[in-house]
Amino acid sequence: MGHLEFITDSEAKTEAIGEKLAKHAFLGAFLALSGGLGAGKTALARGFGRGLGIDDILSPTFSIIHVHEGELPLCHIDAYRLHGENELYNVGYEEYLSNRYVVIMEWPELVLNALPAQRLELCISGSGSQPRRITLTSFGSKHALFIEALKQMGDANADFRP
Repeated sequence: MGHLEFITDSEAKTEAIGEKLAKHAFLGAFLALSGGLGAGKTALARGFGRGLGIDDILSPTFSIIHVHEGELPLCHIDAYRLHGENELYNVGYEEYLSNRYVVIMEWPELVLNALPAQRLELCISGSGSQPRRITLTSFGSKHALFIEALKQMGDANADFRP
């Protein structure tokens, strides 16, 4: 398990973290974004999408799942309106757990039992005009590569905390 933390002080810098993460994406990657309302989950997802050449990332709160075509196919899931894992499976979730997609999920804490064992968790804290603390925790060796790559790159857009 790897661990890394960033502090960002703007939405643009939060998006930049997502964009840098996308440069290390691979088919089968699963990113779980947690944080309160307005914490920056969708901003991070938008930056991640931009890193894959996708410009139209919006929160899929009402449709639950959006699939985007980019350098890699991206499945963006928002579990906010779901009432447990069964509802997630009812909207076709299992199809996206194959190695044919990169999956990014907002509100994963609402469907914890459905999350794959191999994943990158990103917990975003802060709201309003406060800086954001983005804590990355990897589960599995492939997802640890995200953290190792970011450590190697450093980050001019955020305060890095090993």
